[in-house]
Amino acid sequence: MKILSSIEISNTPVFRVTLDRTVDPDGFEIKRAIVQHGGSAVIMPVDARSRVLLVRQYRLPARQYLWELPAGRVDPGETPLKAARRELAEETGYRAAKIEKLAVFFPSPGFLAEKMTIYLATGLTSGVAKPMEDERIEMRWFTTREIDDWIRAGKILDAKTMIGFLKWKRYRASS
Repeated sequence: MKILSSIEISNTPVFRVTLDRTVDPDGFEIKRAIVQHGGSAVIMPVDARSRVLLVRQYRLPARQYLWELPAGRVDPGETPLKAARRELAEETGYRAAKIEKLAVFFPSPGFLAEKMTIYLATGLTSGVAKPMEDERIEMRWFTTREIDDWIRAGKILDAKTMIGFLKWKRYRASS
């Protein structure tokens, strides 16, 4: 596909919206408004007992509180790994001795140009959380059984949490 035009129609501190027009060699055109986003880093803290630390916060677009893995935007000039370390410390106070990539995915590629990278964090050391001024975060350690049961029961609705947990649970023994 060849991009014919990309016109910015909105710009916020978190994302931009562009109206893009593309064409393929056969002349097939696609016009779409796209939310342009710099990407997000997700961190899955797992302790020595294989418990997973989730955070709970109110998510305005979902209109409800959600239990989820700590995550945040990759700031300009920042790598996803650096952002993951920063978000872990800000939201939970923890630091990790070891971080490894679990998954990379596009959460909603039909209109959102955001790439999410999930990291597994182990060898954790506790500290003081410093959430952003618009965040009220509750933390809780969950057993793998609890998370598995909550996903099955529809109590965890956050996609990045399901993807990270299920990939870790399914592939951790073979890695």
